[in-house]
Amino acid sequence: MNNWLTEVWIVFCLSTKTQLALALGVAFFLGILLMGEMLVGGVELHGHLKPLTDVVRASLAHRYESAAWMALGSFLLLAIKSYRKDRRRVFGY
Repeated sequence: MNNWLTEVWIVFCLSTKTQLALALGVAFFLGILLMGEMLVGGVELHGHLKPLTDVVRASLAHRYESAAWMALGSFLLLAIKSYRKDRRRVFGY
C-alpha cells in the first residue's frame, strides 16, 4: 500500500498537466456555481407570473449546478488521462 501511494505522489508531483487539470476543475466548478447564484438571484417575474419566480429560479439553478458538475467531471477525466500518460513516461510501463 505504501509503495502505491508513493508512486501516485511521485507521478502527481512530476505531472504539471494533472495538477493543472485538477486545479482548473475545482476553479471552474466553483466559478460556475457562483456565477449561477449571482445570475439566478436577479431573476424576478412581475404581475401574474410572480408566483412562478421560485420555480424558475430553482430550474435555472439546477442547470447551472449540472453544468458545474459536468465541468468538474470533464477536468477529472482529463487529469486521469494525463496521469496515466505521465505514469508511463516516468516509470516506463
